Amino acid sequence: MNARTTLLAPENESSIRYAGWPVAVAAFVGVMTSFAPIVPYTFSLFLTPLHAAFGWQREAMSGTFALAAITVALVSPGIGILLDRFAPRRIILPSIIIFAIALASLSTLSSNIHRFYLTYFILGLVANGTAQFAYTRTILTWFRKHRGFALALILTGSGTGSILIPPVTQWVIDHHGWRDAYLTLGCIALLGLPLTALLVRNRPIPVERSDESLASGVTVGAALKSAPFWILATIIMLSAFSENGLVTNMAAMLTERSISASAAALALSVRGGAGIIGRLCTGFLIDRFPPQRIQTCILLISAAGTLILAFAGTSPMALVGAALLGIGLGSEADVAPYLLARYFGRKHFSVLYGLTWTAYAVGGATGPMVVGHLYDRAGRYLPVFIVGLACVALAAAIISLFLRRDSNHIDGDLEKLAVAGITLEE
Repeated sequence: MNARTTLLAPENESSIRYAGWPVAVAAFVGVMTSFAPIVPYTFSLFLTPLHAAFGWQREAMSGTFALAAITVALVSPGIGILLDRFAPRRIILPSIIIFAIALASLSTLSSNIHRFYLTYFILGLVANGTAQFAYTRTILTWFRKHRGFALALILTGSGTGSILIPPVTQWVIDHHGWRDAYLTLGCIALLGLPLTALLVRNRPIPVERSDESLASGVTVGAALKSAPFWILATIIMLSAFSENGLVTNMAAMLTERSISASAAALALSVRGGAGIIGRLCTGFLIDRFPPQRIQTCILLISAAGTLILAFAGTSPMALVGAALLGIGLGSEADVAPYLLARYFGRKHFSVLYGLTWTAYAVGGATGPMVVGHLYDRAGRYLPVFIVGLACVALAAAIISLFLRRDSNHIDGDLEKLAVAGITLEE
């Protein structure tokens, strides 16, 4: 650990020269080339080539993605413990390397599908070591005044990657084959390594007042006994349930209502683009207004988008509904870490954040299954929209009813320490 004494006043965050902004840019690039945009958004591109090469069935191949998702849910709290105890770089850099090697190794697949499963298990183990989950804690140490916008910036890295990486992957598959495409993804995964190694470090912490209890927040046990934590976890689970359930079926839902396939595909793109704009706007707003109210508003916007999509009979209506859905769903990911840090402090932030990721995985995995089940029973998609709307509305109601109390006392303690005197935490 190298030490130095510096004075970083909170107002310095407004300057483009503030040392936290290069860290945020490095985190953005790291998230843009992480597990979050690469694995979910390119997985389906390889299904047809792998079936043609080895005769594997879709259900069997899809099981590997489910295995990775379950692994992410199970190991996230453990990764959180490591991030709370060690400098994030020491977790992120090895995770990126393992992630990139595992992706590239898929280029050597043979007909033994067990190797495919093993690789996706490894990808799940290190997934959150490469994604926004790992970078968030560092960003929290650098920003207070513009914390919301900084968090939103790194989270948009995932959306940006999901727009850019799939077309590149498909081009390589079409022109050079699926094996070279996996090699390409392995190389893309390494793009965040240099900036992370050079720039991603925690913000300096107090020296003169070395009693960490003042700046670290509550214990994990105390957080788990508090109502706000479980309210947040429930909100995240319901939001993930609605988001994954709706988005995975959106194209089919729209075409069932006589919307053209091309318009349905455009709606998905609009939803993705609106999600990036929504996150940035949410980050800007929660720096200026009570985050609980912002969270309620964006969930209500999601409910409005869901309702419009439920009755969309024309392409313009479908695009408007998709845009509103994109602005709302996903933006709760900005507010959740912001509120976790404000309510519970930073000492055990990553562990608590990891537990909310487990809640997200539960909601995200069950949403599409419930939507499919309801479709099979009803023979049409309208009941599914009603369920999604109810989940989003319920999440908004929970926030508005139970998360109104002020948590500024935690930020007040941190603010006092920020101007006391600091040492660099490697």
